[in-house]
Amino acid sequence: MTDTVAQQAVADAKAAPDTMAWDSGLRRLMMIYLPLGCFVLILLFPFYWMAITSFKPNAELMNYKAHNPFWISSPTLAHINHLLFNTAYPRWLWTTMLVAIGSTTLSLIASTLAAYAIERLRFRGSPYVGLGIYLAYLVPPSILFIPLATVVVQFGLFDSPLALILVYPTFLVPFCTWLLIGYFKSIPYELEECALVDGATRLQILRRITLPLAVPGLISAGIFSFTLSWNEFIYALAFIQSGANKTVPVAILTELVTGDVYQWGALMAGSLLGSLPVAIFYSLFVDYYVSSLTGAVKE
Repeated sequence: MTDTVAQQAVADAKAAPDTMAWDSGLRRLMMIYLPLGCFVLILLFPFYWMAITSFKPNAELMNYKAHNPFWISSPTLAHINHLLFNTAYPRWLWTTMLVAIGSTTLSLIASTLAAYAIERLRFRGSPYVGLGIYLAYLVPPSILFIPLATVVVQFGLFDSPLALILVYPTFLVPFCTWLLIGYFKSIPYELEECALVDGATRLQILRRITLPLAVPGLISAGIFSFTLSWNEFIYALAFIQSGANKTVPVAILTELVTGDVYQWGALMAGSLLGSLPVAIFYSLFVDYYVSSLTGAVKE
């Protein structure tokens, strides 16, 4: 009788891990892998659709009954060839890159100085100044582009990429300043106090101590600024008129649509090629971006 009970206990002990493993695996599937798979599918499907549309011939694009809409039977480079050699797409891409880099550089310089002054100099009312800067970011561009258009015309910058370089910081600087204020808070203030005791000036402290420690935060702000500048549409549509000076988001919509005819292959190819620089930019600095979000500098 005792042996029977012992054997039953051993059998139950062996069966329990299998049940727990099955339960844990099923729970992991339902709670992690299934939501993650749905998220990845929803996130990547637009890029997959752009990619297959870019390489589909017009016969397949216009006849979904005879051809599978989710696959390519006869790939072609005709749309990309038309985009690169029969349109001003290389010029649009270069203008977009120039505007994004220029506006991002100006915004990072201004926001770094503003964030350091608000967080470290501790003047009266500095918290309210930081809050006011962040609230300025919440003002929608659809309200600001009309008065900004007047200023752009008065300064003779209409239909010039320089207008976008100078206008984009109006919404980039508030966001970058708010982001860098939070990052500067994570840098120990004792480091700057020791430098002040040694006779360093504020500019020397900013250049030699604060900025090297704030590199992840600066890169994170730069990534956001570059992305927002690259994808901006309203200001680029309002301030640029000639086709040669347009940015990619505006040009592919206004130059590749003639009347009621949509060149879907060229449109998707332009969207796909236009998203690659941003994706490459993210991939190069993803480590700094993650560290800035998790707070790389601790007390």
